[in-house]
Amino acid sequence: MNSESQNIEYKESWHDDYLKWICGFANAQGGCIYIGIDDDKKVVGVKDSKRLMEDIPNKIVTQLGIVCDINLQQESEKEYIEIVVQPSPMPISYHGKYHYRSGSTKQELNGAALQQFILQKMGRSWDEYPRETTTVDCIDRNAIDYFIAKGIASGRIGSDERNATTEQVLENLNLIDENGYLKNAALLLFAKKPQTFFSGVAFKIGKFGRDESELIVQDIVEGNLIEMPDKVIKLLKTYYLKAYIRYENLQRKEILEIPEDALREIIYNSIAHKDYAGADIQMRIYDNHIELWNEGELPEGYTQETLFQKHSSKPRNKNIATAFFKAGYVEAWGRGYKKVKEALETANLPFPKVENFCGGTLVTIQRPVGNPYKNEQASENTDSNVVKDVVKDVVKEIEVELTERQLSIIALLALNPIITIPEISKKMSGKNSVTTRTIQRDIAYLQNHNIIKREGGRKEGRWVVLGNNKSNN
Repeated sequence: MNSESQNIEYKESWHDDYLKWICGFANAQGGCIYIGIDDDKKVVGVKDSKRLMEDIPNKIVTQLGIVCDINLQQESEKEYIEIVVQPSPMPISYHGKYHYRSGSTKQELNGAALQQFILQKMGRSWDEYPRETTTVDCIDRNAIDYFIAKGIASGRIGSDERNATTEQVLENLNLIDENGYLKNAALLLFAKKPQTFFSGVAFKIGKFGRDESELIVQDIVEGNLIEMPDKVIKLLKTYYLKAYIRYENLQRKEILEIPEDALREIIYNSIAHKDYAGADIQMRIYDNHIELWNEGELPEGYTQETLFQKHSSKPRNKNIATAFFKAGYVEAWGRGYKKVKEALETANLPFPKVENFCGGTLVTIQRPVGNPYKNEQASENTDSNVVKDVVKDVVKEIEVELTERQLSIIALLALNPIITIPEISKKMSGKNSVTTRTIQRDIAYLQNHNIIKREGGRKEGRWVVLGNNKSNN
């Protein structure tokens, strides 16, 4: 006999409490319960099998409202009962409680998990439910225009939609109900302040040291979901991730250490598939890897292997996923992680690890060691030629005379706003040693002339390059 699993349970004797297990099987993928078999899969038999063959089906129908196949089996002259439970298309409760079979355990569903379960059973997603008293006055027209521009650029929205009214855009996306109320997805995607309606609408980014107890710097991206991905990417490129420079026919191109297409796809997924009844999205950045977590586990039966193979798309938030598709953010055919795999393979980086963790989905991305683009004559962004380029970009109309060392310091601060003075000293100690005391004097000089400034404390702050001291005086 097979071991206990997602679909099999063994019980030595019958107790009415096992109706909970039948309820759990019906709410999940179905399964079989064997009465008269112990945990070692040894047939111990049942007493009064004739009575049980009448009582069990009657109790199942009366208390659960479903019909199961009840079969009397025999082995070595001992009888045991097989209860075959089919998955139910409707939610099943036992004494008002909803049970669910997960792995080899039975769970009682409550709160957000119960809400999500019932919605899925009813073939609906949470984001399509209307929120009473909300109207188009809650919508930010700038967010609508942003969406239209993205959709036109991707070829998924016609250029004639540019002049569409807010109501027309929302109706085309099926985000207004028959009473004129906005659906949850409309507020998440386009509201002026989505946080007014939902608590978990933020994307937290943190740079950590050796472990999660050592927080170095952090940012929180709030606002509507349609603009959130670009805001997150901009922050990552500006403050958190390394960029490398490649010159092609005298044109300077920045290449992110993790292919931007792959990074965007993972971020789009975390936003589109999040359970917005839960906590904020969290991205933890360490020296050698990145951890991205969002509330809401993978679809039932899906694993990392499933995602990287051909599979169906099962969005948790169908309306948000539709808007992201029309904006050109995501594919509609479950090809997202295939694109991630291809992009990382091209950059010679390992596949990310995708797993269920603490009620959500955790994606772990390995950061490259050193410059992954050396074979393509790329230059890391601290090389002398790139330093000069950065200075040209960020320092304009400076009216005070600056030394080469001070210009280099400005570039290093622009490229890495959380860099420390000892790190600057180490990077600049080439032929001639540069002490931390010298660096401190140069930084004080730049601060006094409003070329740079410090935001935040000594441990959790960052440097900001103002560039044009004339406009800041």
